[in-house]
Amino acid sequence: MPAIKRLFVANRGEIAVRIIRACKELDIETVIGVSEADRDSLGARMADRAICIGPARSSESYLRPDILVTAAKGTGCQAVHPGYGFLSERAVFQRKCVEMGLTFIGPSAEAIDAMGDKLSAIRLAREAGVPVVPGSAELKSETEVREAAAAIGYPCLLKASAGGGGRGMRIVRSDSELAAAFSGARAEAQAAFGDPTVYLEKFVERARHIEIQVIGDLHGNICHLFERDCSVQRRHQKLIEEAPSPVLPAATRARMAEAAVALARNVGYSSAGTVEFVYDAEEDRFYFLEMNTRIQVEHPVTEMITGIDLVQEQLRVAMGETLSFRQQDVGIRGHAIECRINAEDASADFMPSPGRVTTWSVPQHPDLRLDTHTYEGYLVPPYYDSMIGKLIASATDRSKAVELMLRALGDFHVEGIKTTIPLQSAVVGHPTFRNAGVTTRWLETEFLPSWNKTE
Repeated sequence: MPAIKRLFVANRGEIAVRIIRACKELDIETVIGVSEADRDSLGARMADRAICIGPARSSESYLRPDILVTAAKGTGCQAVHPGYGFLSERAVFQRKCVEMGLTFIGPSAEAIDAMGDKLSAIRLAREAGVPVVPGSAELKSETEVREAAAAIGYPCLLKASAGGGGRGMRIVRSDSELAAAFSGARAEAQAAFGDPTVYLEKFVERARHIEIQVIGDLHGNICHLFERDCSVQRRHQKLIEEAPSPVLPAATRARMAEAAVALARNVGYSSAGTVEFVYDAEEDRFYFLEMNTRIQVEHPVTEMITGIDLVQEQLRVAMGETLSFRQQDVGIRGHAIECRINAEDASADFMPSPGRVTTWSVPQHPDLRLDTHTYEGYLVPPYYDSMIGKLIASATDRSKAVELMLRALGDFHVEGIKTTIPLQSAVVGHPTFRNAGVTTRWLETEFLPSWNKTE
């Protein structure tokens, strides 16, 4: 495959900046497509060229495959990097890029389709011998839901087959809740993804969210880069991630990694991807959840413990190169923790806080990393996801990483907008987090109710 000389960045925010930096290190020119609201973004300043792709509303700019492909071709780009979110997991975008002779930095459309539908992904996981959560097929009526719930048992979880991010999901604890949960999940799935398909699966009450980073090339080589623990969540959205997991036994880590690689191999996967599992620590059992066919928000913690640049690796793979490492070359070096910094007021039910950043004073330490598109004077727009940065602390062990993160959060000063820094500091310093006792429900059911009373 020909080398990539110029790449189109089809995204915004910190991931756009991350892609541009990786391209600079590989001597690849960059063109970024920006909405009218992002004309003065850091990505627009850093790229070799910025081109306006439409109004602020993402449905008229970042979610328009035709506009993005036209902009990429019109500026002489050979490739497109979709980042995460927006069109990154839309097979139609991948196909449109390929049709126009553009290299899509990601997996094939077939792999995106196979993993994008959760029911399809579960079927493929079973074929690959990967443990899956006990669940149902597609549910089309209230009667089918009740029959499935009776077979699976309570508590159970209604889930949308398409999409993710917690939308189209409902925890059901009794028969009396089923009807409302079914209609609500279907309506939300239709509104969010244009597909009302839902199914039911067993809900693991005290679960941890563990995901395995995989990456493959176009020559059939697939490796894993160990796991991330993403159990600190609110409404199924991750707030803090760490690598490796502080609770995963070595033997289980090996089985989970083997399962992730087996699934990736089963779909002929190339590029970076993440296989997500729910882990029952009390029983030391894991179950497949889904596969994300893109770079993840939390990829930096994996990079910090392995020393592998995932975005650069994506680019090399897309140019036809083999992976720059073999599985036996990958090891875990220390521990890394990532806090997502959002422009939100966590004490006011996480109300978004767009506006002008008047002070942006970031912590400095050789073992800290800050992935961000924010700067002093930046106007945080109200149209997009509220994340304004990711603070990553790494150390030789978890306790040192926790202490470094606490100091860093204390030294991180932002004015002009509200941020989640106070919340992150309280969570990282909490005994339950320090002792690795969190579950995916801990933040909402145990931490926030008491923390809000003290705020």
